[in-house]
Order: sequence, then C-alpha cells, then structure tokens
Amino acid sequence: MDNLDLAYEPMKLCNAALDLLPEGIERPNYDRSKLRAGIVHIGLGNFHRAHQAWYLHRLMQQGLDSDWAIIGAGVRSYDAVMREKLLSQDCLATLIKLDPSGTSTEVTGSMIDYLPIEDDNQSLIQTIVDPSIRIVSLTVTEGGYYIDPVTGGLDDSHEDIQHDAHNPTTPKTAFGAIVAALRLRRDAGHPAFTGQSCDNLQGNGDILRRTVVSLARMSDPELADWIDTNGAFPNSMVDCIVPATGSQELALVNELGIDDAAPVTHENYRQWVIEDQFACGRPDWGHVGATLTDNVHAYEAMKIRILNAGHQVLANAGELLSIPSISECMGDADIAGFFRKVQHEEILPFVTEVPNLSSTEYLKLVESRFSNPAILDTTRRVAFDGSSRHTGFLIPTIQDALNANGSIAGLALVEALWARMCEGTREDGSKIDANDPHWDQLTDVASQARHRPAAWLEQTQYYGDLADDPEFAQAFEHWMNILWTQGTRAALSQYTAS
Repeated sequence: MDNLDLAYEPMKLCNAALDLLPEGIERPNYDRSKLRAGIVHIGLGNFHRAHQAWYLHRLMQQGLDSDWAIIGAGVRSYDAVMREKLLSQDCLATLIKLDPSGTSTEVTGSMIDYLPIEDDNQSLIQTIVDPSIRIVSLTVTEGGYYIDPVTGGLDDSHEDIQHDAHNPTTPKTAFGAIVAALRLRRDAGHPAFTGQSCDNLQGNGDILRRTVVSLARMSDPELADWIDTNGAFPNSMVDCIVPATGSQELALVNELGIDDAAPVTHENYRQWVIEDQFACGRPDWGHVGATLTDNVHAYEAMKIRILNAGHQVLANAGELLSIPSISECMGDADIAGFFRKVQHEEILPFVTEVPNLSSTEYLKLVESRFSNPAILDTTRRVAFDGSSRHTGFLIPTIQDALNANGSIAGLALVEALWARMCEGTREDGSKIDANDPHWDQLTDVASQARHRPAAWLEQTQYYGDLADDPEFAQAFEHWMNILWTQGTRAALSQYTAS
C-alpha cells in the first residue's frame, strides 16, 4: 500500500502498526515492552503530551531513562474519555509540528498506561505508593490548585478540600490522592516522591507544596511535617503553544496516514526550565534541551509576564471583534499595535532579564510565535479561565507599575476588555459561550459594570484592593465607558495614539 492509499485509509495507531507507518514519520526506536514506570502524570491534556512526555521520549530515543516511563492519571469524570482514546492506541501519541516552513510528524511512546478514573482515586493512590514511582507530576491548569485569592494559601473552605480533609483515605482531588499515598509511603518506610507542577503558575512548585502540606495538616499534622521535610516540589517554567484538538487536527492526522483519536499539534518551539531539587532522582532532561537551574523565578516571571499576559492582551480584544485565532489577532493592526505598546511601555519595565536573553529579544520571539499562521490557536481557548489568568499573569505587573509610579493606562484597558468580554456578547451581537469556571458570576458583575465600572474592580478575589487606587480605578472607568459607547477599536486607537 503506497502513501496515497494510506491517505484515504489511515492506519490505526498502535504498537503493532509502528513499523508500518508512512515513510518520514518518526516513531519510537526503543522497545516499549521493556519500559518501566517512574512517573505518574495527572492531567493528560495536549500540553503534557507535546511537552513533558516529548522530552522523556527524546531521552528514550537515545537509549536513556527507560525506567522513567509515564503512567497517566486523571481525577475528573471527563478524563475517562481521554483514557479510552489513549488506551485504544497503546498510549501512543502523534505530534504534528506546524511551522510556516513545513510540517513534520512523530509518534511518541513514553507513556505506557492510563489509570482508571475513580471517585475515590484508589488506583491512583495505590500506584503512587509504589516506590518505583519517584515523580508525580501535574498539569491541572492554573485554576486547579484551590488557591484562596485573598490569602494566596489553600482555600480550605472549598467543598472538595473539606471532603478530602474529612475523608483522607477516599479523596476526590489530585492533592488528596497525593497526601493519601504519601501517608502510606511513610507508614511503609518508603521515601517521599517528588511533586512536580507543570502549570503556568509563578512559583508552581511552591504552590504545589503549600497545597499538599496544608491539606495534609487538616487531617494529620505530623504527616504534613513529614511531607514538608522529606518531599520535593521543584519550581519550573514550561512553554510551548499547543492548540486544542478539533476536526481540523483530526483530518490532518488522517491525511498523514494515521488514525489517531487524540493527535496533538504544536509550534516549533519548546522550553522547560526546572529547579534541580528532586527527592528520588529524575530523568536527564538537560541532555535533551531542558534547562536545570537554581533561578527558575526569573525565567518564569519573564514568560508569564510577557507571553502569558500577552495572550490575554490579544484574546479579549479578539473575542470582542470576532477574530477567531491568535495569529489573526497579530495580523490586525489595531490589536497588534495595542499589544506592542502595552508590552514595551507597561510590561517590559517590570521584567527581570535572564542569562543570554533580554526582555526585548524575548518579546520579539513571542511576537513571531504568536504570528505563526500554521498554529490555529483560538482566541476562545486563550481567553478561557480569565479569572485565574488575569489574576496570575497581569495583576502582579499592575501592582508593580503602581508602586513604581509607572504607566498603567494600557493595563487598565486590558482589564476593561476582559470585563467587556465577560458581559457575554461580541460587538457584532453574537453570544460568547461560557468560558470561565465562574462565568455566571462574572457575567452578572460585567453587566453591572457597564453602568458602574467600579463594580468590576470590587471583585476583591481577583483585584485585591485595586478598586481603592484612584489612578487605576479612574483609568479603568475611562476605558469601560469608551468600550461601551464607542467600541473596542476606538479604545485601542485612543490608547495607541496617546
């Protein structure tokens, strides 16, 4: 069967088919039957498979770290769908690199199993009790850590956290499962494993430590002290633009001759900066391009403040103007001009540079990546969960700018655009579907803010005391009035002309 036939009869992805895949598609050259698990990863979305799992796959391609294979896990009922898809294809993943210069495809095999999805997480707990599991890693999104927006600590009043505190052997959450497994490891005389957050949170390891230790303390203070002393929670910075998988991506992988139920597309760029603090060893990620350092904070701050915040600068304006993708936002003169002015004048002054890369150079790299037309990264995906993303990616810069008497006009407009978007309609009158875990509340407050802008900033769970800062409050009110009376383009133009 030639490649043309395969394009019409894609081959079901599985171990048995690896040698029969179309020519030019890279595949595992290692014996997957000899892999042994060393990592359990919770949250098997596209990003993990394009990023952390890829780095491990590259090591295995060089004959290294075969005892660090990944077992997948999930704690939400909807994870069962992905589990079924991946188990049906032996946990193999097709990664398609999209770049204006061309497309390339590889199949990765570093994941070897996916645990059952259970209300009490018993399979997950029993798996990570095994001392062969030395790392439990997570991608559960920025909003998945049960952070109290006021204190920054664990939201111990949340019903899920309360359940786990009162039912520590049958937990609902990933963190409850981690605590339960660490209790059993301690009691059996096994060492603590490393908890490794791979989410876009500044100080993600510190946040994971705080969440796990605080949850343990609610039911077993001695266990909490043991985890805090013996566990490791390295900070890290992760970066790769990985769009959601939809009909276009499924069609693309079929055209390549592969029947993959969950293919992943990604840009031609990856970065992983890791604090080298592990309890029981780690794969040699530095051998395949990851950066191991004691100064993750500067890298993550640069990325979060320029790239992640930049995504929000673009996406809310793009949603209001019915512009479907991030690359098309970068191609829109009004939005791109707004993006560049906010970045240069209001964000870059508060970014600490890292070795061999200035903030200006990093911004140029980000602009190029955002402008890649081959990456169909939707404004809707990027705008999702603004209640976590604005809080983590933008508010710290606003606070720094106010403390330094810097300009905040553009940042206030970014927040006004988010508020306007959360009202739930685009400027062409079309409806914006729910796009945040707190959408109903946000929509209600956004409707109030149309006539009383201060109502939006009074959401102290996101803004703290920013409503009491007259400079920011006045700038925000100005932009809200412009957005509702003159529209998004008028507001963007007025800002870029100032």
